Amino acid sequence: MTIHYLDEQSGLFQPLTISNGHLTLEHRVVHAPLTRNRGEPLHPCTPDHPNRIWVPGDVVVEYYAQRATKGGLIISEGIPPSLESNGMPGVPGLFIPEQAQGWKRVVDAVHAKGAIIFCQLWHAGRATIPQMTGSPAVCPSASVWDSPGECYSHPPAGSTKPVPYANHPPIEMTVEHIQQTIGDYCSAAKLAMEIGFDGVEIHAGNGYLPEQFLSSNINKRHDVYGGSPEKRCKFVFELMAEVAKAIGEHNLSIRLSPFGLFNQARGEQRLETWSHLCEGLKRDLPSLSYVSFIEPVFRPPYPVRVYVWFVLTSRQRYEQIFSYEEKDKFLESWGLLDVTLDRFRKIFGSTPFFSAGGWDDQNSWGVVESGKYDALLYGRYFTSNPDLVRRLKDKLPLAAYDRTRFYGPFEDKAFHYTDYPTVDGQ
Repeated sequence: MTIHYLDEQSGLFQPLTISNGHLTLEHRVVHAPLTRNRGEPLHPCTPDHPNRIWVPGDVVVEYYAQRATKGGLIISEGIPPSLESNGMPGVPGLFIPEQAQGWKRVVDAVHAKGAIIFCQLWHAGRATIPQMTGSPAVCPSASVWDSPGECYSHPPAGSTKPVPYANHPPIEMTVEHIQQTIGDYCSAAKLAMEIGFDGVEIHAGNGYLPEQFLSSNINKRHDVYGGSPEKRCKFVFELMAEVAKAIGEHNLSIRLSPFGLFNQARGEQRLETWSHLCEGLKRDLPSLSYVSFIEPVFRPPYPVRVYVWFVLTSRQRYEQIFSYEEKDKFLESWGLLDVTLDRFRKIFGSTPFFSAGGWDDQNSWGVVESGKYDALLYGRYFTSNPDLVRRLKDKLPLAAYDRTRFYGPFEDKAFHYTDYPTVDGQ
């Protein structure tokens, strides 16, 4: 594909105000939240005494500092607000002092580069196993994983055998447990702000706990938290409202994947559920810092002005683990084969609206200018290009990423994590 740039001043490199006017980004190339499992264990791990808590160490500090740019926004990897919320080994949480100290070092290193960093809070819900957390997996309902052969990502300590999720069904959360969980989020959010994070993003996508409440195939409740699109939104509404009270509405944001399938989030009534959710969020929390969405169908937009000339030979799909064909089948079965995020963009109006999923050096041009989105999130290419912002701005080629090194833990934490050179060889 040949790209002809017709505008020297891409909208990607124009300022953007977020946080209801409290923060200004100098460009719109945003570092997406990326789980990379590079934390340090709190204590030695043995089969009899498995380590279940990780803290950010030197290599994590270095990673974020390498990718920080003046006025650039970094969204942290998913940070568990409690022990029971952690979905993977090697992930540093934010619920003990040692973790807070480690994340403060990250925040300070990012701020030293003049960058802005948000803390993404992540609760795995049923997408974990008891061997990981030391307690049963939790879920809106005791919904068993519906594919018996699908296994947890990592063998437990002392084992080499994968563990099927279905072998460890989650427990249904009581109302008291739901309120306790919201309290965990609030505590972690307040701690994040105390140690210097510039804001908090709630991960409410990718089939994790908030989306488990939103998904009709997982949430089988018949109380105030389930049974209709409106009731399935109640947990997210309560969670966002309480965190907003704890840290300030303008310091809060949310990530959503209305048409995702990850972690068996295969619920129906997608448009009804997420439209109700977004309308309620905009009504009740009009000063959110920004909203971040994952693309259902990735297709470069056609702006009114021509910034990029390209030949589109095939449609592109985005999903974390599904083939394009499998994703198409689900979307088609829901009558959503050509669905876009336009409905949600319209609902949120002036709230800064971010898009993630498939953006690179070929398809990013003209998107911001078109008004479709306010900023674009980059994940995979930020792993292998610590100077991604410069490479995009100067039209320099991007280094390939190594998918095999995305998810640790690894003995050599730095390899293909902090050892990617900049274009200058630094």
